[in-house]
Amino acid sequence: MPPDRAITGGADRVLSVLATLAQHDRPLSIAALVERTGLAQSTLYRQIALLKRWGFVFEHAGEYGPGPLCLQLAWGFDQSSFLVHEAQADMAALADASGETVGLMAAVKDQAVCLDMVESRHPLRCSFVKGRGLPLINGASARSLIAFMPDGKRQSVLHQIARTIDAATLAALNAALDDIRAAGFAVTDGQVDPGVWGVSAPIFQRPQQAVASLTLMAPSTRAADRAPQLTALTVQAAQRISARLQSL
Repeated sequence: MPPDRAITGGADRVLSVLATLAQHDRPLSIAALVERTGLAQSTLYRQIALLKRWGFVFEHAGEYGPGPLCLQLAWGFDQSSFLVHEAQADMAALADASGETVGLMAAVKDQAVCLDMVESRHPLRCSFVKGRGLPLINGASARSLIAFMPDGKRQSVLHQIARTIDAATLAALNAALDDIRAAGFAVTDGQVDPGVWGVSAPIFQRPQQAVASLTLMAPSTRAADRAPQLTALTVQAAQRISARLQSL
């Protein structure tokens, strides 16, 4: 194997381990990591040793989780992310005008990840979890993110999804994504969690290049009579963020 390919392959394996740990909310054993990454146990031990040495992984009782350097990376992201910085004012304004929870979502491989959030002021509310990812298939956030991807990337994601659903479900998903793209936003009700309504609109860094989605979530009972208003507020906020990003 040429040296550059060997280096790339090794880097991919290290990053695969780190990404797997980041996507779970609990430490994982070597056996669990073997199952989730597909790497051989001997290879995993080498990657884990490297990540531990650099502080990216912490071991306790034979299980492994993100280490302290990951916390520094997360802090650095909060401080320097231009996307989060440019979105925060409109996220706060949308949460205030609607009274509901607002999240900034981005596609990371096969997941919709919450980059930032503003909580609802209501006692009964729907909460995103900052940093948590959900499968990139169901819900307003996921469908908005897929619908506004460039065609090549969208087809790559759908190819991965096709392994887990039947042909009829895939065809229905494709049709739904086309409708979302035509409408300019996605709306779902109870698709991820029962009783939760959501609307999500794309954020564009350049025309036709969506980098994230702005999502508003509310209990279905509270959204029932306000869906058009909540949808309009969300789309308008996403458009303002997009305009600001494109002016930079």
